[in-house]
Amino acid sequence: MAFVRTMRGDIQPEEMGFTYAHEHIVCVPAYWKERGQDDLLLDDPEKSYEEVAAAKRAGIDTIVDATAIDYGRQPQAVYDISEKTGMNIIGTAGFNKGFLWDARMPGEERTYRQWIAEASIEELTRFVIDEVEVGMQGTGIRGGQVKFGTGYNSISPLEVKTIRAGCRAHLATGAPVHSHTEAGTMALEQIEYIKEEGVNLEYVSFGHMDRNPDTYYHLQIAQTGAFLCFDGIGKIKYGPESTRIQCILELAKRGHQKQLLVSGDTARKSYYHSYTWARGLTYIKEKWMDRLIDEAENQGLNGKQLAEDIFINNPRRCFSFKK
Repeated sequence: MAFVRTMRGDIQPEEMGFTYAHEHIVCVPAYWKERGQDDLLLDDPEKSYEEVAAAKRAGIDTIVDATAIDYGRQPQAVYDISEKTGMNIIGTAGFNKGFLWDARMPGEERTYRQWIAEASIEELTRFVIDEVEVGMQGTGIRGGQVKFGTGYNSISPLEVKTIRAGCRAHLATGAPVHSHTEAGTMALEQIEYIKEEGVNLEYVSFGHMDRNPDTYYHLQIAQTGAFLCFDGIGKIKYGPESTRIQCILELAKRGHQKQLLVSGDTARKSYYHSYTWARGLTYIKEKWMDRLIDEAENQGLNGKQLAEDIFINNPRRCFSFKK
């Protein structure tokens, strides 16, 4: 029977409700902290609580916290926010991307890079499995998806190790798989390794697709059966909203509506209303979705059905354990 693993326990897919597929709630990435990049530190759990509480009031039911261990994951703090707000929050096992690994591991002299280089793929696989089945960072809070990632237009040997470990952990646990693609690149190259590991691409979601607004490229990914996550909503510095929406609509027109996910990837203080008066977590639900529906209708699509698929139906399938 399919189920979704939240930080507070397993639920039925139908209990997810309205879902954001890729956010960050409390995280203190060692890489950015060591470099004094305060905007990239979501280090005030009370402010994050305020933000999640506002999202819950706005009708958002589930948030996928895509923060892996190498991005300063704080599972207990996020769990506590889930408890206080009633928000379903899905935690993330596994890893992010290579350049972050130059940072020191908490409480240790060695870096993430040294750890991953010294460990075998089997040891890394066991680590990810334990994060899903036992708990993350010494807690009993279990991860609800497995993550790996690669850099901009490159895949390093250590990133290949984490791809293989993540895939093998998925095969052992049934946990859904999420991929970080830096600026939307290297998804097709990742897919080659994922296929080598025997993973069905229908169980994988690829993030940051709107950072590379190339419909031809998106279609190549979609044809594998994978989910495509457009998680840069509201980030006009990377391109106008019209570009993101048009990429989504092109995929819907060509038969891939059931593979689309949307979120905001709010990994900066300057994206949070509670920290800086920015648009915050409620923006997509309260403002952006209406524009998506309107533009879809203008192009002959059923806009309300598209929104229902993106925020309700597709997440149910994407984030269900396959075992």
